[in-house]
Parts: sequence; structure tokens; C-alpha cells
Amino acid sequence: MLDLNTEFPIDSAISYLNHAAVAPWPQRTARAVTGFAQENTDQGAMEYPRWMQKEQLLRDQLVSLLNAEHTDAIALVKNTSEALSFVAHGLSWRPGDNVVISNLEFPSNRIVWESLARYGVEVIEADISEGSPEQRILEATNEHTRLISISSVQYASGLKLNLKPIGEFCRRKEILFCVDAIQSVGAHQFDVQDNYVDFAMADGHKWMLGPEGLGFFYLNPTIMDRLKLHQFGWHMVERQGDYDRREWDIASSARRFECGSPNMLAIHALSASLSLLLEVGMESVELALEQIVGYAIERIRELPKARILSTTDPIQRAGIVTFSIDDTNMSKLHQSLMTNRVICAHRGGGIRFSPHFYSSTETIDRAIDVLREKL
Repeated sequence: MLDLNTEFPIDSAISYLNHAAVAPWPQRTARAVTGFAQENTDQGAMEYPRWMQKEQLLRDQLVSLLNAEHTDAIALVKNTSEALSFVAHGLSWRPGDNVVISNLEFPSNRIVWESLARYGVEVIEADISEGSPEQRILEATNEHTRLISISSVQYASGLKLNLKPIGEFCRRKEILFCVDAIQSVGAHQFDVQDNYVDFAMADGHKWMLGPEGLGFFYLNPTIMDRLKLHQFGWHMVERQGDYDRREWDIASSARRFECGSPNMLAIHALSASLSLLLEVGMESVELALEQIVGYAIERIRELPKARILSTTDPIQRAGIVTFSIDDTNMSKLHQSLMTNRVICAHRGGGIRFSPHFYSSTETIDRAIDVLREKL
């Protein structure tokens, strides 16, 4: 029987509400890292073939988490920004092309597209602050739009988009569809095939409960060859391990984006974390997260002068609740919360709480009690 209190033995004096930034590890992940370190200390890389099996297991887990076609569609990358750069600087652009993003994107999903200005590529920001965000994005496109790149959940507001109509539109119009999924995967069910996603990427250190420095890059297998490569090495060739062979071919799988040695330590850690999410089941994770977010919204509304800045519509709501307190300096309030061990973020003009599925109502209650003391 899975005991979440054992998996997450966080100090009861801490209200950890910052999974949209960096998440705590489950106990099994700490054990995996400790075990891997001890194995290295005791016997070096004697069991490297078994480590490679762990790498394959992680790819299998990601296929399950994303409903990807197969493991050949998954590359293991350092972070979300690296994967976005693979797309932005792998495509062949023409002067006059444009990319549509939203006006609420995290810098990772804005700067990379703005870097294409040297090729004459325009970045169009759809204002999704009001109305239907999906419709606003589609209305921002024109005959020169080559790609839409959008965060499945906006980092500051927690706005969750309905990706399917965007994906269907892109498929009809022959526009590429790129999704920064870092605020979704591990928190919500995510299906690259059902949503007609061409590229998706996410770091493992937020909702997937893993370490920093390892994430995934999903590519629709039918368009993989459209991306030019800019990094080369021993790991991205078709006949990996045949070191005496002088001739080489680019790997037919997404491994072509992994130029060098894999991060085996992080692979062991992230695989352990994903094993927990898959054991619980993403449907159950999503339901539990929706319930604790709903509870947090109710408690925040009890505070004097509190305003919920995030959407409260359950359909558009993710694991993020951002709020402000009228006539209060939000930056100073955030510093005070952190000092009192309410771990949260200052985003979008307010305080951002981001619990996870295992978070308790007691965690929310303690945070609210600290807030009352500081107001």
C-alpha cells in the first residue's frame, strides 16, 4: 500500500507550495540517488549495461506519461530551453515567416523565438488575458505563420489551455504546433497524439518531482527530419557503441538530439519519481490536485482584501493559484512568507501557491495562518 506521508516526509513546519518552480523529491528518488552514488563508490561503472536499461525504462515511462507513439519519439535533454532551441534553430526559416506565442509566456518560450529576428522571422504575441485564449491564439495567425508555440499552462496565472482545438487548427493549416509542457506533465494528463502536438518539452524538476538538469523532448516522428542538427557526437549516431567504425549516420530516432554522454544520475532519479506518478495514476494525480487547489482558493478567499488573480474556472485551472492582497507590498509579503517557511513564489503581480497531489489541507491551513499573521 502506497504511503504518501512516507514518500514525502517534509518537515511539518514547512508549507511547501512551490511545485511550479522546484519540487521536493519523493523518498524513493532520494534512495535511487543514494544507491547510485554508493554503487559508483563501491564498483564504478561495472554495471553500466544495467544503467542503460534504466535509461530505456525512463523512455518507456515518458511514453506512458505522454501517450507518445514509441520511445524513438523521445529525446532526453538538459532542460526545456534546450529543446525549444532545437526546434527554433532546427527549422528552415524564410524572411516574413512568423511564430505565434501568447503575451503571458515564461521567457524560455519567448526569447528563443525572438532570437530568430536575424532570419527575418516575426514573433506575434496573442493577448490571452481576456476572452477565449484558444480563439485569441488562432486569430493571431495568418498566411505567414509557420509555428504556434504555447505553454500548456501559463507559469504565473496558472491558466490551462485546451490544446486540442489549437492542434486541430495547426494540422488543417499545416502549421507546426509546439507545446512547452513544463507546468502540465506530472500534474495533469497529457496526450501528444490526441492534441496533435508536433513538439513538446518539459524539465523534470517541477511537477514530475525529479532533479534539475534532465527533461524530455518529444517529436512527432513524421516531422523529425525537418529539424537540422547543430550538435554532434558519439551518442547521436545510428550505430552507437561501434567506436571503430569511421562512417556514421544520424540516429533515426530522437536520440539524434543527444550528442554526448547521458546524465545517468539524473536518469535514475527521474525514473524513480515517474514510477510514483505512474503508480498513483495520472487521472488520480489530476483529481487530487484539483481538489487541493480548490481548497486553497476557498481559504485564500477568507483573507481580508484578497483577490484571486488566477482563473477559478475548473476547466481552465491548473495546479497554480496566484493571488494578491490589496494595499500590500507583494514582494515584501513573499519575503515574509518564505522567512516563515511558506515556500511559494512571487509571480504575476502576486503570491503564487502551487501544491501537488500529495499536499494536505493542513499545509494550506498553515500557510493561511501565516498570511493572517502578516497582514
